[in-house]
Amino acid sequence: MTEISISAAEFGSKECSGIITAISQTFTFAHRAMIKAFRNPESLADVAVMPIMFTLLFAYLFGGAISGSTDAYLPVVIPGILIMTLVTSCGTSGIQIREDMDKSITSRFKSMPVARFAPVAGILIADLVRFAIAGAVVFVAGYAIGYRPEWSMILACILFMMFFAWCLSWLFAFVSISVKSSAMATSAAMMILFPLTFLSNAFVPAETMPSVLQFFVNSINPLTKAVSSVREMLTYGTIDTDFWLSLLGAAAILAVFIPLTLRRYMRKT
Repeated sequence: MTEISISAAEFGSKECSGIITAISQTFTFAHRAMIKAFRNPESLADVAVMPIMFTLLFAYLFGGAISGSTDAYLPVVIPGILIMTLVTSCGTSGIQIREDMDKSITSRFKSMPVARFAPVAGILIADLVRFAIAGAVVFVAGYAIGYRPEWSMILACILFMMFFAWCLSWLFAFVSISVKSSAMATSAAMMILFPLTFLSNAFVPAETMPSVLQFFVNSINPLTKAVSSVREMLTYGTIDTDFWLSLLGAAAILAVFIPLTLRRYMRKT
């Protein structure tokens, strides 16, 4: 009995050590992805430059037509720009994974004594830094043109959207791994991103759309609830039902696509 207990203890210790090692390897790959991004500044254009361009474009081009003035449109468009920027950034992580596969870098990782999921999880964890940068840039651009929400709510919205975007990034990673090249991954990401972003309430009220589109926007598109919850937080400083529904939907996406993505990645490599 004593020998069995000792063996079980040793097994538990080895299992715990293996989990810790796998987590450490995941963060090593996350560090690799961050170094790669910061050594290629052009890869950060989608989170550092595009939010400024879209904020100025939408605010001054559509503000008067939709809300009567730019100032009145800012509480509507800034949450929409935040959602669009972070969701657009989701596609980048999947493309990076696909590029590593196309260049046979993943074959090298496979020959190394590392956890099979570490390269994928590492890249997606590193994307949290990209999401934080994107969120900060959106609010700095909004502040520069007159948007003044509470700072505590700004931080809460960025953290909320970082989690929401990170969950979505597993979907885009699955799509990118499933296609045959990084070029196809880019095209597939755009085909998903544009309907999700523009067929939502991010920039215009859903009530102005045809009934069929209203059904998609209100009942199917997960971004609609996220946009509504961010607007509620920034405008009134409160958390409503849409916030919890958004978290539930994001968690469901995460639960479905983490195992699907890792399984597909292991089969492809």
